[in-house]
Amino acid sequence: MASKPPTGDPVQDAPEVAEPKHAAAGLPAIKHSLRIAQQQMGVRRTALTLLRVNQKDGFDCPGCAWPEPGHRHAAEFCENGAKAVAEEATLRRVTPDFFAAHTVADLANRSGYWLGQQGRLTQPMYLAEGAERYEPVSWEQAFDIVAEELTGLSSPDEAVFYTSGRTSNEAAFLYQLFVREFGTNNLPDCSNMCHESSGSALVETLGVGKGSVLLEDLYKADLIVVAGQNPGTNHPRMLSALEKAKANGARIITVNPLPEAGLERFKNPQTPKGLTRGAALTDLFLQIRLGGDQALFRLLNKLIIETEGALDEEFVRTHTHGYEAFEKTALAAEWDETLAATGLERHEIEQTLRMVLESERTVVCWAMGLTQHRHSVPTIREVVNFLLLRGNVGRPGAGVCPVRGHSNVQGDRTMGIFERPDKGLLDALEREFGFAPPREHGYDVVRAIRALRDGEAKVFFAMGGNFVSASPDTEVTEAAMRRARLTVHVSTKLNRSHAVTGARALILPTLGRTERDLQGGGEQFVTVEDSMGMVHASRGRLEPASAHLLSEPAIVCRLARRVLGHESLTPWEEFEKDYAAVRDRIARVIPGFEDFNARVAAPEGFALPHAPRDERRFPTTTGRANFTSAEVEYPHLPQGRLLLQTLRSHDQYNTTIYGLDDRYRGIKNGRRVVLVNPEDAAALGLADGVYTDLVSEWEDGVERRAPGFRVVHYPTARGCAAAYYPETNVLVPLDSTADTSNTPTSKSVVVRLERSAVA
Repeated sequence: MASKPPTGDPVQDAPEVAEPKHAAAGLPAIKHSLRIAQQQMGVRRTALTLLRVNQKDGFDCPGCAWPEPGHRHAAEFCENGAKAVAEEATLRRVTPDFFAAHTVADLANRSGYWLGQQGRLTQPMYLAEGAERYEPVSWEQAFDIVAEELTGLSSPDEAVFYTSGRTSNEAAFLYQLFVREFGTNNLPDCSNMCHESSGSALVETLGVGKGSVLLEDLYKADLIVVAGQNPGTNHPRMLSALEKAKANGARIITVNPLPEAGLERFKNPQTPKGLTRGAALTDLFLQIRLGGDQALFRLLNKLIIETEGALDEEFVRTHTHGYEAFEKTALAAEWDETLAATGLERHEIEQTLRMVLESERTVVCWAMGLTQHRHSVPTIREVVNFLLLRGNVGRPGAGVCPVRGHSNVQGDRTMGIFERPDKGLLDALEREFGFAPPREHGYDVVRAIRALRDGEAKVFFAMGGNFVSASPDTEVTEAAMRRARLTVHVSTKLNRSHAVTGARALILPTLGRTERDLQGGGEQFVTVEDSMGMVHASRGRLEPASAHLLSEPAIVCRLARRVLGHESLTPWEEFEKDYAAVRDRIARVIPGFEDFNARVAAPEGFALPHAPRDERRFPTTTGRANFTSAEVEYPHLPQGRLLLQTLRSHDQYNTTIYGLDDRYRGIKNGRRVVLVNPEDAAALGLADGVYTDLVSEWEDGVERRAPGFRVVHYPTARGCAAAYYPETNVLVPLDSTADTSNTPTSKSVVVRLERSAVA
């Protein structure tokens, strides 16, 4: 039987700390998954629901974007996938009675964990100007309120339309179509805060802003480098792929400031061996300092160039551009600077080089540890240089593998959710739908917050997500949102963004991935694109949490009809009734989706074309893969300061908090902890267990403080610390962003630790 939600916020003032684990998954993962699922769904619903996750006739996990293998187990989900499904398929409900009992001020004082645990939203809710509580409204009234604000703007550019990575391809395509027909490119999305640096670097160097490998390439690789990533928590099913790669003979190098249990040893719960001993994954662990990755790859590139016979000269000559300039830059790399930047020992880099030279097929995987620094784009370009030198792009078992975090974040971008659309997309929309899309670039996340702060944007509409908690510089972001005339959130569950509102606010409840979607044209399905460019269908099977829910495509279509009126030539009513009609239009607008409906009917879906991978063709400005040159950068710490990275706990997915434990790191019943190397802690006079305030330092001189964090002595890289977001987003300055991509620098925040009044 499902349990009731907590009535009060749990106390988190005294987290328990034990030794970190050295293996991931296994029986503890099974037990934890089932416990959480049964609390939210009950026993019978748990069994019916989890057995449909990631199945060919089931629904796509609303968690991460890791691809499904060709052969699927009956239980094709991980621990955190089970938690994500349980959160969505929960039997708990947030009704109008809940909102009558809680003022917005009360909700704003609750933790994100408590808010999320209350259950599924059931009706559209409206916060009138000056009101203390949300009240129920009809869908017609809700659309009237949004239309009133949007049509009353002086310019369409005074509205911001945000997208979360959960949104399906069909909903995303309709959403960007509506927004552009309304007249703006203000389409920030969660990619702006995570893999924007990857896309920026890969478009410039390879011509395609996505990974160049398929799942089968990992199985064929000789060497896999996993940099700035913790798959054991963030992409647990990736561990199965790494285990299979190891069984096929691959070696794995892990590059990370923290040792992570999942990359040490994986106990695969699908096999007898996995439930007991498990498989060791990492062959070489490089405990690098935060922000030192560019320096590491630059020196490796120099050493490759200097090693006779190591360079793939034919590939470089035939397929690349800019090698001579890059060679000159690379040969200037120095050992002393690299060792200072990385914190590594010389013998570790020499061992890395030997493993690289012994590999004929190399894949480099990465995530936020590489993308959220000021110099992230040149860092990822250096990774591409590393692969190009030995021809490791465009052949089996080799390539770039940026691992996306949310289940359709890559698909949303493919569908046109981008504030800087290319001319080809806009031309195709104009031909297909008969209107002139705006050509001026719009706001990304950081620029949208500035526009709201400065009064230049007045309406904020979010298709999913938890914008307030996901964004940097929390106090600035919340103040900016409160300046809006209207904030609107399409959501499945309650989160902090519903409590930080404009003068007026709407909550529009929507169907989840797990739920059956019935429209005028019958039962519908949607599609998603995974982290490796595979597109497949997702079919919900559960009855909706409430009869008042609308699907995301239906919400967009009805809003578009209300805002755009009869002047729009787009058949919004037809699109709402039949998503196949939407896919027919996608097929005519988005390259790679030709004959979409027929191809997605295949049980495993289809792979989108990728010119570098498929034919070693590089659609860059030069027509070749581009070597790039940049000065090596890395953070320089003032005396007595640490470099902080924000990260997830194991009981967390993005800003959704499932529980208060971080099992693999030994943390229980609390989130306000800061992980500090014991030697750094000793130098700063910080005993294990003392409480500190984290105070960030940046060039604007503004004090940003996160109070009351328990110091945990932990084997981090020297000079580096770690703490959970969103609690530490308050420390990340809004204007501290990556060059080119404008991604917040959440992995390199200079902090000082001050003794806290909180104990």
